Amino acid sequence: MRILLADDHDLVRETIAAFLESDGTFQVVQSPDLPSVEKALMAHDPFDLVLLDYEMPGMNGLDGLDKILEATRPRPVALISGSANKDIAEQALERGAAGFLPKSMAAKSLVNAIKFMAMGEKYAPIDFMTQEAEVTDHPLKKLLTEREFQVLSCLTRGLANKEIAREIELQEVTIKLHVKTLCRKLEAKNRTHAAMIAKEAGLF
Repeated sequence: MRILLADDHDLVRETIAAFLESDGTFQVVQSPDLPSVEKALMAHDPFDLVLLDYEMPGMNGLDGLDKILEATRPRPVALISGSANKDIAEQALERGAAGFLPKSMAAKSLVNAIKFMAMGEKYAPIDFMTQEAEVTDHPLKKLLTEREFQVLSCLTRGLANKEIAREIELQEVTIKLHVKTLCRKLEAKNRTHAAMIAKEAGLF
């Protein structure tokens, strides 16, 4: 099976590719962003599955998924993500994605899910898709704008301002302003304290 795996985090992409290739079933082509995915699609024979990281450069949310679905139809395209929630997963499936894979999945489960989708089936982990959306009405979330919430999510994962800027496609100076506002709204001393407050409150 031939897989096009796209993720801007080199370590994540290379680790997943290594797991797939060690299985002996897969040949993996890697891409770090959406423009390189489009080039790979033109340069290679059709792939059995294209796996896109939801947060990588060029994706612009689910618009990137739509673009690649159009380019590869009827071949399957799926999303992988470390931060997208159940709503994003549901929207992706509704738009025609072959599946949704959280990066928190065990390696063996990930390999099996990719095999499943490459054979033309749909996949989304039941435990992820049925989890309660408690965060939506969380009192702390009501204090924040959508962008501030995205930045806070990145802070809880230990990302630096430059990494956050790349992930959510904003200027680094804008990220600094969001972090400053977040700290004020959460009454946090610094970014680490803000992340700790969010985690202790069960926001993530």
